[in-house]
Amino acid sequence: MRILVEFFHDVLCAWCYCLSPRMRKIATSFPEVEIVHRCFALAPGPDSIAKIFGSKERGKNEIMRHWRAANLNDDEHRINADLMEKREFDYPYSMPGLRACKAAELQRGQQGHWDMFDRIQRAHLTECRNIADTNILTECARDIGLEVDRFLIDFNSGRVEEMVREDLREAERLGIHAVPTLVINRKYIIQGAIHMDELELLFEQLVETGEILTLLPGTVYVL
Repeated sequence: MRILVEFFHDVLCAWCYCLSPRMRKIATSFPEVEIVHRCFALAPGPDSIAKIFGSKERGKNEIMRHWRAANLNDDEHRINADLMEKREFDYPYSMPGLRACKAAELQRGQQGHWDMFDRIQRAHLTECRNIADTNILTECARDIGLEVDRFLIDFNSGRVEEMVREDLREAERLGIHAVPTLVINRKYIIQGAIHMDELELLFEQLVETGEILTLLPGTVYVL
């Protein structure tokens, strides 16, 4: 039984960083699962952080609290808030990284999107580099083996821009307001970076019955 999982995520999202390796394990353990990656923009533009939090400084301070909470959830505790606090560049915004993921998708499909997403997240949350900088994103593309010249053409193209915008519109149509969010067979929504044992239970149920039988409160919803 094929199970379609639409994984809505943002390159800025510390909780997405926690969930992505778990979903890789799910994809390996359950060959019936097909994962499609969808963009979500927590901070779409350069001025988004200041608009959301009142100032860039206040925004970064609040986000670092989220990073520390997410690091406790992360299986390998890879999130380095102490290092990011020392960085002097403005906290990044979503769109450059999302466009980079879609540019990777044009070269290598969903696997390319996923590999690029994970590499950008590592650059952001572990290495604490400025993922709004095209040079950093180009280095990430090179690291995962993309053809860099083609990546840059696609990254700057209207096609990639529209691919991102279509995902954002789809998130709005589905009522998604936070990430990470998994949409399963357009029937169930799973929100948050739930742990591996819970994920395995839910996907075992889906594979065996086509249904989620354990509706975890505050986490699993029926569309």
